Amino acid sequence: MSAQKMLVLVHRWGWMAFFALILLDLFAGLPFDRRWVWSPALLSLAILVVALVRARRTRREHPREAVEVGVPVRGRWSALNSPADRTPSHGTHGYGQTYAIDLVAEPAEGARPGFKVLWPVVRRSRDFPAFGEPLFAVADATVVHAEDRQRDHLSRNSLLAVLYLMIVEASFRDILGVRKIFGNHVVLDLGDGVFAAYAHLRRGSLTVRPGDRVRAGQPIARCGNSGNSSEPHLHFQLMDGPDADTALGVPFRWRGLEVPRNGETFTAGDTVPGGLHTP
Repeated sequence: MSAQKMLVLVHRWGWMAFFALILLDLFAGLPFDRRWVWSPALLSLAILVVALVRARRTRREHPREAVEVGVPVRGRWSALNSPADRTPSHGTHGYGQTYAIDLVAEPAEGARPGFKVLWPVVRRSRDFPAFGEPLFAVADATVVHAEDRQRDHLSRNSLLAVLYLMIVEASFRDILGVRKIFGNHVVLDLGDGVFAAYAHLRRGSLTVRPGDRVRAGQPIARCGNSGNSSEPHLHFQLMDGPDADTALGVPFRWRGLEVPRNGETFTAGDTVPGGLHTP
């Protein structure tokens, strides 16, 4: 285990210890000075600051060129949290998400349920056109990680549900790590130190397993709503390692198609040439 991975785990365990001590104090009382309760949280915050400084220095000293890959979806979709608008696209460099993009299916105007302030609070996954849509390998690659045992939950696209997601659910998922953030996901080794991650996949939909070789354009899974997800969608990103806990994000271009901005719709064709290309 690398030192960087160990720091990530200590950071996570620190928050777990912090919340455990708070619960212990609330229900049983602590036999020592309560100021010590903050020690694990302060340790975790210190590790986070060090990690952010190191990552920023690495990005500045070793900038990455955009990698050209195929499009991971087919049909008419739109983008959310796009790196074409800002980086980091999701407001964080964590989990290699600097250049990540979220994609939601938009087969026709109004086909995708919109955000509601009050009602319905949640919706079923199958109410969204993205749910169950096939996803495709963006280049010839080797599968290095694949899991699809987590359930697809209800949507979080009302005001009450979004507040629950942001304040409660996301916090606990972050403490539990990549698996609970990404949900069902697959990671492909594209070669040249570049890895593609597909997150929030549908339970039981993977058609590949670690060690498999896949060809560009090959179906590998279906879109779902697992992990830290507000509605069925694909979270796609490139990174410089197979472990999102320690990887840095890598910018990408899509072959034959501009990376869309937030809210912009696009249509991806049925064929994608193989291979990975960097300038």
